[in-house]
Amino acid sequence: MHTLLRFLPFTVLFLCYSCNTTPATSTEPEAVETESNTLQLEPVSLDLDGGNNPAAPGFNAEGSDKKAIQLADSIVKYHGGRQAWDDTRFLKWNFFGARSLTWDKKDSRVRIDVPKQNMVYLLDYSQDTLSGRVRKLGDEITHPDSLALYLKRANSIFINDAFWLVQQFKLKDAGVTLKFGGDIATDPQAKRPSYILDQTFSGVGDTPDNRYRLYIDKVSYRINTWQFFRNADDEKPAMETPWEGYLPHQGILLSGDRGGRFQLTDISVGGNLRDKVFTEF
Repeated sequence: MHTLLRFLPFTVLFLCYSCNTTPATSTEPEAVETESNTLQLEPVSLDLDGGNNPAAPGFNAEGSDKKAIQLADSIVKYHGGRQAWDDTRFLKWNFFGARSLTWDKKDSRVRIDVPKQNMVYLLDYSQDTLSGRVRKLGDEITHPDSLALYLKRANSIFINDAFWLVQQFKLKDAGVTLKFGGDIATDPQAKRPSYILDQTFSGVGDTPDNRYRLYIDKVSYRINTWQFFRNADDEKPAMETPWEGYLPHQGILLSGDRGGRFQLTDISVGGNLRDKVFTEF
C-alpha cells in the first residue's frame, strides 16, 4: 500500500509563506551538558514499557541509543499511544495564522488554504509520485511545469507544518537517528526536570543536516522545550520554543502554543469530512 509516510521524512524548514513577519531571533541558551546543569539528584528511571511503537522502515536503530529509543517510545505512549495515532484519520490546524491545513492521514491527502495569497493546494500522496491540483488567484494552474513547481512548494509547506504539530509521533521515521543526551534539573523553558533527546536525519527531507533537541518532562513525558539546530554539529540552537497548551484530541495529546506568535490554532482531530474537501477548490 502506498502511504504518505514516504514523502514525510519530517525535517523543518520553518516555512512561513504569507506570514507578515519573519521568525524572531530566539534566545540561544548555553549548552546544557555542563556539570552545573547536570541533575545531581537521584535520577528518575525511564519508563521501560513504552508500549507498542514499531519503527518505520529505514529508522537507524543500530545508530540510535537504546535509552533514546525507550524515551521516544514513552513519548508516544504518554501522548496517547501508537494505536490512537494510527487510528487518527483527519487532522486540521492553522499554522501561525498564515494558512490552514486539512490532512487525511488514512488516504494520504492534504488540503492547504492560504487566504492572503488566494491559494489552494490539493495534494494526493496515494501513488508513488505526488499529484494534485492548485488554484492561484481564482484560476487553476494547468501547465504541467508550473503545476509541478507549485506542488513541490506545497509539499515543503506540509512537511514543515505537520512536523510542528506531530513531531512526537515522528521520532522513529525513516532516516532518523536518536541519541540520549542525559538529564538536567530544569529545562530552558518549563524549568522542569527533563530528559534530553536529540533527533538527526540522514538522506531524507528538504534539510537533512538539521538537528532537533527535545527536553522531555520526567513525569509526564511531554515536551517541555524544543530546540532547532540548522546543522547537527552546531553547539547553540538557531531557535528555541516551549511546547505548551497541550489538549487531548480524540485520544492523542497535541500542543498548539509554541510561545509568542508561534501558534498552531483551530486544531481538530477526527470527525467526518466529505471527499470534495480534498478534490475540489
